[in-house]
Amino acid sequence: MEAEGVEETTAAEEETAVESPAATTEAGASEASEATEPTKDQAGAAGAGAAPIADASADEETAASDEPEEKPRPLSPYDLPGDWYVIHSYSGYENKVKANLETRIQSMHMEDKIFEVHIPMEDVVEFKGGRKVTVPRKVFPGYLLVRMILDDDSWYAVRNTPGVTGFVAGNAQKPTPLSRREVERFLGVQEEEEKTKPRFKPEWEVGEQVRVVTGPFADFNGVIEEINIDQQKVVVLVNIFGRDTPVELGFDDIQKN
Repeated sequence: MEAEGVEETTAAEEETAVESPAATTEAGASEASEATEPTKDQAGAAGAGAAPIADASADEETAASDEPEEKPRPLSPYDLPGDWYVIHSYSGYENKVKANLETRIQSMHMEDKIFEVHIPMEDVVEFKGGRKVTVPRKVFPGYLLVRMILDDDSWYAVRNTPGVTGFVAGNAQKPTPLSRREVERFLGVQEEEEKTKPRFKPEWEVGEQVRVVTGPFADFNGVIEEINIDQQKVVVLVNIFGRDTPVELGFDDIQKN
C-alpha cells in the first residue's frame, strides 16, 4: 500500500512538471500579447489625438489661403550687426571721406568689423527760376554714420582715414554709439510708401523784398511778411496807393528781385 501511494505521488508530480512549461509558455505569450497590443483606451486616445491634428492642419491651410499675405516690415537699422557711430569730416568732403573709408575697409580686410558708411540725406523742394526742383541735401553737413564693431583695429582704421577729423560723442578713444531712437530718426524705418514727402525749403525769407510776377499785382514789389510752407503761400506787403497792403500769393507768383 505504501508503495502504491508513493507511485501515485510521483506520477502526480511528474504530470505537474510536464504541464508547467506549457502553462508558463502560454502565460508568457499572453503577457507578451497584452504588452504588444495597445489597450482600447490607448487606441482611442491615439485615434482621438490623430484626427484633430489633421483637421487643424487643414484649417490652417484654409486660413492661410484666405488671409492676404502681410508684407514683412523693414528691419530697423539699429538691429543690424554692430553699433552706429558718428564721425566728423570737413564740410563738403563727406562723399570723398565715404569713398576713402570704403576703400580702406577693403584694403585692410576690415569687412567683418566695419560694415557700412552712411551719409544721411533728405529730399528738399526748392524754387529755382520759378520752377519747383527736388534736390538731395545732407541732413548733417560734415558728419557721417558708420556701423561697426568697435575695437582698437576698427577705431584705428576709421580714425586715420583721410578727411576724418574724429569721432563724435564720448572721449576720443572710446566714442559712444547712437541710441536706437537716434538711429531710427536719422536713418528712418518707414516703408517706401510711408516715407514723408520731400521737405520744402523756400528760397526767400521773411523780410526779404520780392517782385510779383503774375496776377493783378504783377510787376509790383513787396516785402515778405509771412511764409506758409504747408500751403505753399506767402503774405507780401505790396505798396498800393501809398499804403502797404498784405496780399496772399502762391510761391509761383513771386520771384527774388
